[in-house]
Amino acid sequence: MKTLLVPVAMHDGLTSVFETTRLAATRFGSLIEGVSLRPALAEYVPVDMVGGMTWLRDEEADRAEAEEAGGRFVAFMDGAGIPRHARDGLCIPEKVADAGPRYRWRQDVPTGDAFLGQYARLFSATVVGRPGTTDNAPRMTTFETAVFEGGRPILLAPPTVPTTLGDAILIAWNGSTETARAVAFAMPFLRRAERVLVLSVEGGMVPGPSAQDLAQALACEGVAASHRALPAGRRAPGETFLAEAKAFGCDLLIKGAYTQSRLRQMIFGGVTSHVLAHADMPVLLAH
Repeated sequence: MKTLLVPVAMHDGLTSVFETTRLAATRFGSLIEGVSLRPALAEYVPVDMVGGMTWLRDEEADRAEAEEAGGRFVAFMDGAGIPRHARDGLCIPEKVADAGPRYRWRQDVPTGDAFLGQYARLFSATVVGRPGTTDNAPRMTTFETAVFEGGRPILLAPPTVPTTLGDAILIAWNGSTETARAVAFAMPFLRRAERVLVLSVEGGMVPGPSAQDLAQALACEGVAASHRALPAGRRAPGETFLAEAKAFGCDLLIKGAYTQSRLRQMIFGGVTSHVLAHADMPVLLAH
């Protein structure tokens, strides 16, 4: 987790995104790169289904908003005592291992989400806010672009600013390739965690290894993890995972994103949709 990408746009979860990023960067000595994120001029918002409203973006207002967001990013990093890394400064391989957290800001990026999906492929993870349904919430399209097009994990910041990250990790295990990828991406966190729990829920599994199998595999990686397999209950798997995460004192949830298709989850619901709507702790996801 030596490089973290932070797409910056004005929304209510921005402070949580910044603090989640700071916590991760402090843990790993990461280079943080903030980029200005603006929808394309002709991009309509109905794909976000925000409040059922539709409007055309105003270019001048968007530019001013991007400048304000960038100012907040720089002010936060400076206030947190994180030094600035020159935008054109190259990383020196032999110094990276011992480097502390540092940041740089890039505003000269194309409008639209397509750039984010491509650029995210260069970073250890992309940090975004948990999408919401209000006008000032982080956009769902930002999350979906990063998770489907970036090829790297997403670190999802909760609406409430977290105080710790990665001390107590719960893996929402369902046996899928998506969750296996999320676990692989999360290994830097898992190796430093104080407590790790692999949890599976009957009715939420796909054909694949059990929670016990994963815990035993993690032991071979040097990660001590407990495991539990819960029977089916009255609650849906997504509800169970979040309830158990809260009881565990989880400050990082590891989960595969969209084992079921997005369309199916929109119609019938699913664990990813439930987590995106209700998680109050940071979540690391991968597709």
